[in-house]
This record gives sequence, C-alpha cells and structure tokens, in this order.
Amino acid sequence: MNLFDLAAQTGAECALSDGDIEITGAAGLDQAETGEVTFLSNPKYTNKVAATRASAIYVSESAEIARTDLAPLRAKDPYLAFTRAQIIFHPRADFEPYWDPTAVIDSSSRVPKVVFIDAHVSIGKNVVIGDRVRIHANVSIYDDVTIGDETEIHSGVAIRGNSVIGKRVIIHNNAVIGADGFGFAKDEHRHWLKIPQVGRVVIEDDVEIGANTTIDRASTGETRIKRGAKLDNLVQIGHSCTVGEDALLCAQVGLAGSSRVGDRVILTGQVGIGGHITVGDDAILYPQSGVPNDVAPGEILVGTPAFEVSAFWRAVAVFKKLGDLPKRIRALEKRLDEVEKSKPGE
Repeated sequence: MNLFDLAAQTGAECALSDGDIEITGAAGLDQAETGEVTFLSNPKYTNKVAATRASAIYVSESAEIARTDLAPLRAKDPYLAFTRAQIIFHPRADFEPYWDPTAVIDSSSRVPKVVFIDAHVSIGKNVVIGDRVRIHANVSIYDDVTIGDETEIHSGVAIRGNSVIGKRVIIHNNAVIGADGFGFAKDEHRHWLKIPQVGRVVIEDDVEIGANTTIDRASTGETRIKRGAKLDNLVQIGHSCTVGEDALLCAQVGLAGSSRVGDRVILTGQVGIGGHITVGDDAILYPQSGVPNDVAPGEILVGTPAFEVSAFWRAVAVFKKLGDLPKRIRALEKRLDEVEKSKPGE
C-alpha cells in the first residue's frame, strides 16, 4: 500500500512527495524495518527516532522530524492512526465454518450452520448462538445462554446458566462468566448460610474480557458489562455490579458486590472498589488505589484510601521528609536546653 492511501485510511496527512512510498507493515520504533511505518506519541521516546529503520512515522501535527529519509504522517492522535494501520496490515482471519465431531450440543439448542465450534465444546440446553460465532476448544456453555453474532470465545472459557453475551464480544482463555456471587449470611449458630445466586450476567456488544477474568452472576437481578467496556486479565467483577460503556479495567482490578462503575472510567492495575460504591463517569483511579467511598464524575484519585491526585503527591513530598523530623526535634531540644541554661541568674 502506498503511503498516500495509508494516510487517507488512517486519518493522517502526508506530503505529496512522499505519497508513492510503499508500506508493507507497521511496527514500533525499535522493531520497524525498511518499508514499515512506526509512530511517536510520547515525547520521551523522541531520541529513538534517529535510530529507527522505518520508512515512515506517525507524528503529531506540530512535531518536527530532523531526518529527511523518514516520511512523516501527521495525525491528531499518532497512536490512534498507528492502531488503524495495524488493523489494516493484520486483518482478522476470514471466517470458516466448522463443527468438530467431538463437540457435545444438546438437541434443544439453536446453533446455526455458519459457526465455528472446535474440539470438546460442551453446549447445554436451550442455548441460542448467533451467526459467525467462534467457539474454541474445551469451552463449556451451560443451559439457557444466549450468544450474539460474531462473538469469539477462546479455549477454556466457562459460561454459566442464563448468561447473555452480546455481539462481537471477545472472551479470552479461562474466563468464567456467571459463577455464583460471593454471598453468605450467618445463622443462629454462627455458621455461614449460602445465599442463592439466582440472577444473571449480561455482557453487551463489543466488550472484551481478558484471560482468567471472572464475572459473577447477581444474587437477584443482573450483573451488567455495558457496550464497549474492556476488561484486562485477572479482573474480578462481584455480583450485581455494573460496568459502564467504554470503561477500561486493567489487570487485577476488583469490584465488590453491587458497585457501579460509570462510562469511560479507567481503573488501572490492582484498584479495589468497595461494595455498593459508585464511580462516576470519566473518573480515573491510579494503580493500587483503594476506594471506600463514592467517586465523583471526572475525579482523578490515587492512594488507599484514594484521594485527589495532586493532594496525594503533595502528601508524598511531606511524607518523604518525615524521617528527618526526629533528628530535627532532638537538635531543637538541645538548643532549647542550652538557651535555658544560659539565662542570667540561673
């Protein structure tokens, strides 16, 4: 693909003099070879531009490129433009229907001909599966599950009863959808009595769920992951939670039961959200933040308990100096003692 066409398809602009350069792939600054396009979105990596072997580079609209042998592609968001280039050069494989003879599918389930069902898949009663769904080896689908068109379920996934999976969802290896929520009541003898978990999980369209992530069914009602949300590996979603549209939950995030995460929220690694907590739209939580109270829309918080990010860093700056305080106090006490001893008539 020539550079002019690539720029047009990825939302970038290139000089007419560079338009005939042929581009065959896309890679990072360190990995790119001649004939490939790369990108620069973070200024701290500017020094790597001098050494890259790429033929073209996505840069911001105002960036200056000293190399005359490296064609600039100017974009409002270089990383987004590069991502679109990656999609062009690495398209999803063509769909090929397949039904492995080792798959076990209950006769009451509705499975179209245009599906991919790999070895040792188990599909229970009254399951409804859409067109062009890919179900890889060793997937277990319990009774009364619905799966929308073009969804892909990787090997080892378990989808428990009554779960609803939307269209174009991707569920990575060994995720568990719809396991019982963690609910127990203590009886008169101080023994734990299991609370029946009779709700369901609903995964809306265009959601991606990482490997070994678990999404628990609601005790009553539903646990819902809304359209476009992205969950990393090893995420735990407790019963009756809601995750908003286009939310981003990074690895080892945990949501306790009945918590609510708003639209476009970003929870970075190992964030913990307490039960019945609401995190407002567009909020961001820094890594390892512990959230015991509601978070207002748009807030950026860090720490345990989490508080406003600029206040946190001011507190950290003070905390670093605390180790010097005992020494300074002893010095002040010594000086005060010397002053007391030197007073006239004493």
